[in-house]
Amino acid sequence: MKKIIVLVLVLITSFHVSAQTKTGTIDTEFILSKMPELVKVEEDLKAYNTKLEAELKVKVDDYQAKVKAYQEQVATFTEPMKKTKQEEIIALENDIAKFRQNGTQLVQIEQNRLLQPLYQKIGTALEEVAKAEKYTQVFTITSSGLAFIDPNYDVTKAVLDKLGIKVEETKK
Repeated sequence: MKKIIVLVLVLITSFHVSAQTKTGTIDTEFILSKMPELVKVEEDLKAYNTKLEAELKVKVDDYQAKVKAYQEQVATFTEPMKKTKQEEIIALENDIAKFRQNGTQLVQIEQNRLLQPLYQKIGTALEEVAKAEKYTQVFTITSSGLAFIDPNYDVTKAVLDKLGIKVEETKK
């Protein structure tokens, strides 16, 4: 009898706890794609990429000029001068290789820096919606791998509305 009473109390408590929890989902990438500020981010990122390409071109042009000068004057160099010029060329080659390797990372860092304010804006709107609608948890559906999501608990549209972004009814 004691076990049955404990079991009933545990069940009642678990139902009570689950009744206090409201879980929702949000598609932040969809919201981000609809934000008008994204156009400026893309333009700034393209400008940054162009700047990096220009810097790389300067390095490559400098390298090519030094190689050409070396090839044209190598016969007149002493051995120590040859070694110095070769070391300069090798240093430029290494610099170009390192710049190319870091280029992708630099672009990713810049993209993250430019997108951070947009994600913060989404986060603020989400927080306001979650508090107003009494959600205790909201999962991001783009990276969660959830197998099933009830559209009634998707707060994506509410956050879009909070941000003042109008979209057609079909989400994807």
